[in-house]
Amino acid sequence: MSVLVALLFAQLAASAPADEYKLVNPRAIELFERDQRLMQWALAKYDGNRDGYLSIFEADKAAGEFKQIADGDRDGHVTPAEYRSAWGFIVARWGDQVASARSR
Repeated sequence: MSVLVALLFAQLAASAPADEYKLVNPRAIELFERDQRLMQWALAKYDGNRDGYLSIFEADKAAGEFKQIADGDRDGHVTPAEYRSAWGFIVARWGDQVASARSR
């Protein structure tokens, strides 16, 4: 019986959609909840359904892009200096989008 159950679970796992999105950082929303400017940037770029809120999936994608922008030396870690630099870049580059997202 346990072999049958194991085979059933293996079949279910194999039939899962390949394009199913897996969260990289389930706590990514916390980054944006702490910083209103970053939240506005994330909403402007990643609020796919335009409901004015970031879902956990939208926040995860936004946090991934923020990390790519911030990790200047590509070592996989974001230092406080890299964070400040990325924050300044986002505010300068996407300031108009942030302002228009705030008015929605």
